[in-house]
Amino acid sequence: MEYVRAFLAMLNEMSPYLMLGFLIAGVLHAFVPERLYARYLSGTGLRSVVTAALVGIPLPLCSCGVLPTAVSLRKSGASRAASTSFLIATPQTGVDSISATYSMMGWPFAVLRPVAALVTALVGGLIVGMVERRMEGDGCDSAECEVAETATTVEDKTLRWRIVETFRYGFYEMLQNIGKWLVLGLVIATFITVLLPDDFFSRFGGNSVVTMLVIVAVAVPMYVCATGSIPIAAALMMKGLSPGCALVLLMAGPAANMASMLVVGKALGRQTMWIYLAVIVLGAMGFGLLVDYLPGMRETFVSAMPEMHVHGHVMGVSALNTVCSVALVAMLVVAIVGKYYKSIKLMSKNTAKTMKEFEVKGMMCNHCRSSVERGIASLEGVEKVEVDLASGTAYVEGTVDDKTVIDKVVALGYEACRK
Repeated sequence: MEYVRAFLAMLNEMSPYLMLGFLIAGVLHAFVPERLYARYLSGTGLRSVVTAALVGIPLPLCSCGVLPTAVSLRKSGASRAASTSFLIATPQTGVDSISATYSMMGWPFAVLRPVAALVTALVGGLIVGMVERRMEGDGCDSAECEVAETATTVEDKTLRWRIVETFRYGFYEMLQNIGKWLVLGLVIATFITVLLPDDFFSRFGGNSVVTMLVIVAVAVPMYVCATGSIPIAAALMMKGLSPGCALVLLMAGPAANMASMLVVGKALGRQTMWIYLAVIVLGAMGFGLLVDYLPGMRETFVSAMPEMHVHGHVMGVSALNTVCSVALVAMLVVAIVGKYYKSIKLMSKNTAKTMKEFEVKGMMCNHCRSSVERGIASLEGVEKVEVDLASGTAYVEGTVDDKTVIDKVVALGYEACRK
């Protein structure tokens, strides 16, 4: 029962803010055309880099979903500098994770997360811009030029469509994208809360640098989204982790996983990939050290944490929290069932093998699926294409040859082979 109580306490704390974040995410998706972003991101100077970072910070894209979006912006005319700034800022935070951060970790973390994302994005983008200006004949490479758009064009849609799309994307597709990682984060946080002793991190002797290096070593290879990292960081702080070290987890975990690094290197170049990684890791540790060692900062962050996470007991649950939690769980179930129902439906439709099947590895969310689907659809000879995220399968109908489809998917940053 202790595990259940801890899980429900964290879910109840986050659910109202997650619901608000998902609603705002849906509004951004349905009402703001992607082409508007690319229009202001063509330069390599400060203006384009700042614009890219400010655009990326509120967007609720995880580290895998941001990759095709960023490379699509590059194809649409954004510079490599602006694309890098967008890539660094976006996965670290978003409207959903900012609101959830406030609910579980207090206002200092909710304020500092987007500020740190902005600063690191500016530094990374400006460094890449300096390199970009020195390169002769800089243009998009073959991988960049072949990336298809990943967002729905909304310029000519009706108000009714926009409203429906707001709720469909925010409370259905977003839950399909991050639901698994959110639940996993809550489960991990539950076990940390119950199993680890309260003085666990005192064994590191209060050395923030050593702890941060351990966190970076663990966070970089694994995948965790900006929202899913919040309950883990909050639970670790309950066990004595310093606020600065928790910030490193919140920044490095979502933005610097290995899958993202490989795709960044393939899409924007190896040099950009190393700049991207160095800026995120050093920036996270830099901000973490400021929080831990500036006079009064550590105390401010700890004292602002909600009481249940500082002292480890469960507070009373309001009716609003309960309603939001029940609604969130219900929508999560609907989203997951819908995801796998589509998978079964696609497989049953192709029992006669009228469509070619390709295994696609590396897709983590609907943004990835959309990128692959649109990319294959743009090939000559493709009459119909449907991509199933749950099984990682692309169903293609037409005269296009296998190698062309596989090359296209690889150019988008994924692995592919004929089934």
